[in-house]
Amino acid sequence: MKSLPTCPKCNSEYTYIDNELLICPECAYEWKNTAEESTTTENALTIKDANGNLLQDGDTVTVIKDLKVKGSSLVVKVGTKVKNIRLIQGDHDIDCKVDGIGAMKLKSQFVKKV
Repeated sequence: MKSLPTCPKCNSEYTYIDNELLICPECAYEWKNTAEESTTTENALTIKDANGNLLQDGDTVTVIKDLKVKGSSLVVKVGTKVKNIRLIQGDHDIDCKVDGIGAMKLKSQFVKKV
């Protein structure tokens, strides 16, 4: 595990991360982690479609398999184009709006890049 830097104000070793800031619990000093900025670009989401193409936010994809919509009798048919996708972390890694159905989360293994 990577060790966090000590507090620049009081030199406390008990610092912790909260979103993008480092916080010292002893003196309540908050500062930006400059080392964290370089690692976030390295840990960017690398999500690939069914064919192995790298997906990016804003891409257009096509559904390659009939997908049942959970809690509904609707089905997203093969060949449905989904525009302007947004990549997220998790099991369903694509957040999008499908015409005629609405907001959905899709798995990247069931789509291909157009």
